[in-house]
Amino acid sequence: MNLKNTLTALTAALLLGLFSCEKLIETDWPNNQISTVQVFEDVQTANAALAGLYGGLWNSSPLSGGSDGMGAVLGTYTDDLKCYYPTSSNGILDIYLNQQLPTNLMVEKVWGTGYQYIYAANAIMEGAEKSLSLGSADKKRIKGEALFVRSVLYYSLQRIYGDIPYTETTDYEINRQLKKQPGTEVLTKLETDLSLSTQLLEDAYRSPERIYPNRKAAALVLAKVKAELGKWTEAELLLKDIGQSSLYTFEQDLTKVFTKSRLHILWQLKPKNSGDATKEATLYYFTNAVPTAFALTPQLVGAFAPGDLRRQEWMVPVTASAQTFYRAAKYKVRSANTTEYSVVYRLEEVYLLLAEALIRQGKVGEALPWLNATRQRAGLPALALPLTQNEALTELENEYRREFFAEGGQRFLTLKRLGKLGNLTAVKPNWQVHHSLWPLPQKELLLNTNLNPQNPGY
Repeated sequence: MNLKNTLTALTAALLLGLFSCEKLIETDWPNNQISTVQVFEDVQTANAALAGLYGGLWNSSPLSGGSDGMGAVLGTYTDDLKCYYPTSSNGILDIYLNQQLPTNLMVEKVWGTGYQYIYAANAIMEGAEKSLSLGSADKKRIKGEALFVRSVLYYSLQRIYGDIPYTETTDYEINRQLKKQPGTEVLTKLETDLSLSTQLLEDAYRSPERIYPNRKAAALVLAKVKAELGKWTEAELLLKDIGQSSLYTFEQDLTKVFTKSRLHILWQLKPKNSGDATKEATLYYFTNAVPTAFALTPQLVGAFAPGDLRRQEWMVPVTASAQTFYRAAKYKVRSANTTEYSVVYRLEEVYLLLAEALIRQGKVGEALPWLNATRQRAGLPALALPLTQNEALTELENEYRREFFAEGGQRFLTLKRLGKLGNLTAVKPNWQVHHSLWPLPQKELLLNTNLNPQNPGY
């Protein structure tokens, strides 16, 4: 893993919050060479380091709403988004065609930005731990937030690449020769990390905008990890605690699901500058012309019943060159934005994952109210018994798709967890069994031979 080049740059840039959505440092630091010790001399600069981390996630990372984030990349990798990028642009077209190679630019970028911000999170935790001036409560919170971010990134990378290196240090000599760890081992480590994060964080948000994670956000990711490990009873308990919390209110108004101030949001990323549009609002927008980035696939559009209000509210038909294309329109404000941030986790995911946990345990009847909530909000009739476990899981799969298209790679993650990625062969002619994992970037294998062997099929 090529962390050497980030060793100085991230301490100077990310820890200073140069990508921050909040101007927490007013002083002009000399040549960006402030040391890690200085960053954590007081809580203001420590918070700036965290703000820089969140700003980086918004700007370019697996969690970004842009063209390199999981929403776009995994949406087009599966069957929700059709890609219109030119062949040579950025590697995305080959991702869409399921022809990715270890040299693919997007394969490299998702890996690279993921580990870049894992490194930054580790640097923040190390700096806070070594600080002699931060109070114990601030140290606890800072470590909890950074540990949460690191865990989310590791979870995303593990689902995409399989066996991956796991590190808790910024020590270059250790990191440059890391070996891969089995995927289940990484997930087990994340169980421990996220359990600790839930202990370090409080339920109360440190900002009413919910741009910093709290204990419940960490509990949701912990539940997601437990779901991947098949620990459905434990996942159920975590999810019920979130779903029944007074912190959250299920959003009944479909037009306000992506409004930043609503109480169904667990965690969201704030745009870099005041008034900036979300990356999603810009990326998916096109009108009166053939799309140049992404459009919704006919298969996705066809998955919605005509009366589904999400089809009316969250997608827009565009006619060009005698064809009708559909664009994703969850985010709508493209200038002077004061109402939208990029939502990473929202209560609807808690509901559907809880429904899945219950169905997996054979509690289909108990699962239906959680599954029906998003259906009924969209104007669809409630599902009712009798419904077999397999039928309920199929309905759940369809609801995940309708509710979360172009969000966080949910289509890929859901199909993978349900063991249904093979269904993509019906609409993706190049899909192969080994495409459940991406290749490891070739340049990383050359820099660190301990990362070999390459994933099967590549």
